[in-house]
Amino acid sequence: MPRASDTLWDIAVAQVSKKNEEKENEGDLEVKERSVFFLGNKTGGKTTIILRFLDRDEIPKPTLALEYTFGRRAKGHNTPKDIAHFWELGGGTSLSDLAQIPITIDSIRTISIVLVLDLSKPNDLWLSMEKLLNVTKNHINSTINELGKKDSINVNDFKQKTWKTLQRNHPDWELIDPFPIPLVIIGSKYDIFQDFESEKRKVICKTLRFVAHYYGASLLFFSNKMESTISKMRTILNHLAFGTDRSKAVSVEYNKPLFVPAGLDSLSLIGSPPATEIDLGKINARNPVDLWKKVYEKLFPSENTSELKYVEDPAKNPQYAEPEVDAMRAQKDQPPNFWPLSRPLSKIYSRDP
Repeated sequence: MPRASDTLWDIAVAQVSKKNEEKENEGDLEVKERSVFFLGNKTGGKTTIILRFLDRDEIPKPTLALEYTFGRRAKGHNTPKDIAHFWELGGGTSLSDLAQIPITIDSIRTISIVLVLDLSKPNDLWLSMEKLLNVTKNHINSTINELGKKDSINVNDFKQKTWKTLQRNHPDWELIDPFPIPLVIIGSKYDIFQDFESEKRKVICKTLRFVAHYYGASLLFFSNKMESTISKMRTILNHLAFGTDRSKAVSVEYNKPLFVPAGLDSLSLIGSPPATEIDLGKINARNPVDLWKKVYEKLFPSENTSELKYVEDPAKNPQYAEPEVDAMRAQKDQPPNFWPLSRPLSKIYSRDP
């Protein structure tokens, strides 16, 4: 309510301020949408993690190709709910090209990547991680460049957003290469991994800490049977999906589940690759990642059991059964019924009866 002493200018300023405040409040009530793209080893636990995060009491089913679901979260009483889109890539590395479906020009600003690695299969770990990260990173970069041509954005400014998790005074500022968009690495099946020999656990922990720190990613170990890891998983995914505050807790003891939010580790704390100085001197590596790869694969050589390119036909999967459609399809798949040739062709085509 204007006061008697207010001038016309005072009233105008007050009205403009009120309108700006109303716009800000309306902006706070807008529904925000984010996307989270899960990829990783076959049968590594991606579906289990998504179901636990969404509090869905369902039995996980094998993921065929690319599957989608969503979750919602209210910001307050009587307010619109934020929406999170969850994409899950099946088939391990064999279908990595499908990353182009969830990662688009429209979603690139609000999408995050969750890489789930099966800790119970250390010999497959590096190969799966390397291929999935490389394919995804290449597609992300091409999408960002395409967006730059369309919207005239500064691509470098876009990529610099990923550096926000690392302070400029961090000693590793010039030694790492952050992923183009937010990345989380989850080591699954920790309940099996914790029974490994101590030295094996230490090597895997150090290696994953290095990879996560180098790519500016968060790292955590998860087991569906351990409530403490489920709680930390929820904290990380809530931040990605709904923009909640990041956790600043850190756990790097290799005898316990790792939990290292992005930007809170360092190369000095991680240490050198787990090999003797003589071994390191004999390794010819192009860069730090290549060095860690060669040391890791020397201890855990890849088993050359590359994932099959064959993907199960969804039409034959019982979880997608449609009786009427399946019956029509079975009829179509039957071989044609040819007229049996009971007489020689010469007789059939003869004019004689």
